[in-house]
Amino acid sequence: MIEVNHISKDFVAPKKYPGLKGAIKGLFSNEKITKTAVDDISFTIEKGEIVGYIGSNGAGKSTTIKMMTGILTPTRGTCTVAGINPSQNRRENAQNIGVVFGQRTQLWWDLPLSESFTILKEIYNVSDEDFKEQMEFLNRVLELQEFFDRPVRTLSLGQRMRADLGAALLHNPKVLYLDEPTIGLDLVVKDNIRKAIKEINEKYQTTVILTTHDIGDIEELCSRIIMIDEGKKIYDGSLENLKDIYGTTKTVSMEVRSPEKVKELALHLPEILGVKEEDCRVTFHKENNVLGVTFDKHKLQVPQILSAVMDVMEIKDVQIQETELAEIVKEIYRHGMTEEEG
Repeated sequence: MIEVNHISKDFVAPKKYPGLKGAIKGLFSNEKITKTAVDDISFTIEKGEIVGYIGSNGAGKSTTIKMMTGILTPTRGTCTVAGINPSQNRRENAQNIGVVFGQRTQLWWDLPLSESFTILKEIYNVSDEDFKEQMEFLNRVLELQEFFDRPVRTLSLGQRMRADLGAALLHNPKVLYLDEPTIGLDLVVKDNIRKAIKEINEKYQTTVILTTHDIGDIEELCSRIIMIDEGKKIYDGSLENLKDIYGTTKTVSMEVRSPEKVKELALHLPEILGVKEEDCRVTFHKENNVLGVTFDKHKLQVPQILSAVMDVMEIKDVQIQETELAEIVKEIYRHGMTEEEG
């Protein structure tokens, strides 16, 4: 469905010099600097996949999306979407894609939402029969009918996002690009938007490319993520694999009956388990008698810890927590990760 082969994008700008003299010098200088926003990125996305395309601010996400949608032309490399070169066949490509930007709208601000949909129907040459069928589906999954006759400018943010998603899907595109689709929305509206995206993907096998800083969107919607940093791809794979590589810690929390024995156990638990102290950190919360052990899951297993603790005291309840995806992503952004590691 989408083939991205070694694409790069360079931007050339006049060189800037510091200070007032530098500003004057810049007026007469022809010296240029080249900034590489995307650097030799390749990937393939199959029909029906929902892929999270993530990275820190300035990593190159938006530039990549603009090349995939045909807004920008790659400096080097090639990109095809549904067999079409987006930058060379913009009109044909537009028939195959839908785009939702969280901070922008494709709707007409002062017109009723119904009029915006009528205009888009004509732009995309949607037949009356297909329009009726698609509107029935969109009204069901996005509940557009409750504000369909109101001017777009009167809609709440959540209503406008649902309307924008519906507008992007009116012509039943093969590929849907979502840029921060749930930004600024409350939890209930976010959940409804995510459910709608899932149902649209299941019904039409729509390929979805999602860029977001909301880890909840990634965990709810994506089975695969592509991560870039400073214009380079640093990871391409499943969430499970990413958690296995970087989510090396687990925490087991145990409510115990003999808190007076905890201090001694905490001192000797790493030794009992045969690991270093940094691989087995022990905490204790007196108010609820909860003993916590955070450990490297590649060096220890939960049954080993439970067995060692039960040799000393009785355990009333146990909870196990994996490293959260948000923490994994923060760690990668802080320290980086080579593509070979992924």
